[in-house]
Amino acid sequence: MLAFGFLLLFANPAWAWLPRRSSHDLQKHIETLEMQWRDAVIHRNVGVMDRLLADDYLGISANGTVETKAEELAQSRAGTLHIKSLDLSDIKVRIYGNTAVVTSRAELTGANGQSDISGNYRYTRVYNKRYGKWKIISFEASRIHDEDARAKH
Repeated sequence: MLAFGFLLLFANPAWAWLPRRSSHDLQKHIETLEMQWRDAVIHRNVGVMDRLLADDYLGISANGTVETKAEELAQSRAGTLHIKSLDLSDIKVRIYGNTAVVTSRAELTGANGQSDISGNYRYTRVYNKRYGKWKIISFEASRIHDEDARAKH
């Protein structure tokens, strides 16, 4: 009987006794990080952006431009990307272990250099938990061009 007790004790992984966040709490935490990112982009808060982006971050803009963390931060420091407003809706967070995938709709008003980038977008942002902290590892945006045409079908 004692041997059976030890077997059960060691059969459970060590992490089984650690407190875990509920899925709902974790989804809310990721949504909070999304709002921190949104505010950092609007206010060009490079410190917050630096904290949220993973060192191996790779983003793909709606026009197909690929940017690393260093490029994203440099663009923000330079003021090249100027976002006046960024309203997020239809936020969905899916958790897969240490990875969170966020999809959302974004209504944006702003410019990138001389180009007006105002419009409606859909995006996917991927977070990964590393050393106890959630970091953005990937981003991809798509502009919604034919929204009215699709609504008529």
